[in-house]
Amino acid sequence: MLEVICRSTGMGFAAVARVTEKHWIACSVHDEIAFGLKSGEELPIQTTICNEVRHDNQSVVIDHVAKDEYFRNHHTPKLYGFESYISVPIQLKNGEFFGTLCAIDPKPALLNNQTTIGMFNLFADLIAFYLQSIQLLEQGTTRIDNLNRQVNDAQDEIRQYEFITSHNLREPLRQLRMFTTMLVTATEQNQNEKAKTLALKVNEKALRFTEIVADLSRYSDFTYKRQDFAKVNLNQLIQEALVDLEMELKQRSIVLTLDNLPVIEAVPEQMIQLFVFLIRNAIRFSQPERQVKVHIRAVPPLEGAKFVEIQVKDNGIGMSQWQQEKIFDVLNHFSYDQASESSDISLAYCRKIVRSHQGSISVNSEPDKGTTFSIILPLTQT
Repeated sequence: MLEVICRSTGMGFAAVARVTEKHWIACSVHDEIAFGLKSGEELPIQTTICNEVRHDNQSVVIDHVAKDEYFRNHHTPKLYGFESYISVPIQLKNGEFFGTLCAIDPKPALLNNQTTIGMFNLFADLIAFYLQSIQLLEQGTTRIDNLNRQVNDAQDEIRQYEFITSHNLREPLRQLRMFTTMLVTATEQNQNEKAKTLALKVNEKALRFTEIVADLSRYSDFTYKRQDFAKVNLNQLIQEALVDLEMELKQRSIVLTLDNLPVIEAVPEQMIQLFVFLIRNAIRFSQPERQVKVHIRAVPPLEGAKFVEIQVKDNGIGMSQWQQEKIFDVLNHFSYDQASESSDISLAYCRKIVRSHQGSISVNSEPDKGTTFSIILPLTQT
């Protein structure tokens, strides 16, 4: 296309440029005059006429700079040494200004006519259509990736539910049957004290079984609606999380340092829950002789990044590599004989919250050296 432009107009240099408020970047270049600019390279935006095209969203056509009342004293032709120039805006179909289709030459040229301008406008429309097609393809690919991720997450949870129902819940039922059989036998033999002890055991096991079923029910019902998402300031949400943790914070001294966190699109209540769980985890598994320290920070993202990494670091007891690999799996928190404290499933909830936001969570830890949870979340939901 750029070669056709040069051949039909006699211009020696043509380019498609991405033009923003701060940048002029060459997307594609055809250079027959040794202008020296290559694809991917950048010109200072203030040195270009394309910046004016962006601002006014109007084409600029110059047959002969030296004879043009406005541009003969303009800094751009003097800087780059051209006499003829044409630049037309590339407007995406959603109305967004993308950049320009432009051409220059050190010699004058006849450009200000319907044929040449019409050709440039046609090519600009074709480029806009092409860019829109790429954008739609990327959006489709993103949606497919999201669906695949959701399917994989769902399969992982189904696997865990199947394991819990086939293993973790069978043992309490076996024990209940065993103790009730022993209770019937003790009653028939008038062993009242033994029967009383066994009845307490049955009650204890039934209560634990009820707790497991209730936890599983709450976990499986945990969901969100698309309209629940909103722009949220993570700094403010952490302050709300601290209000929910007021009792724990009174019981145990804690130093919380909070770096400036970004605004993201999320479900506010779930984000508050996420930080409540992670801070509570730091308190629960802290060193008894140490003051609890928690540092929450955002890793500085690269320019144009669509995700942010939030780190929650504590100085607690840490954990082994084996524990790190299993800590987010709900099935590992439903051992029937565990106490309620150790069978807490808050970290499984954390992963479910992060997954519902199209993100990921991981942990890095060493015994006696603290733990760092890394949460990667999109800045906006797609």
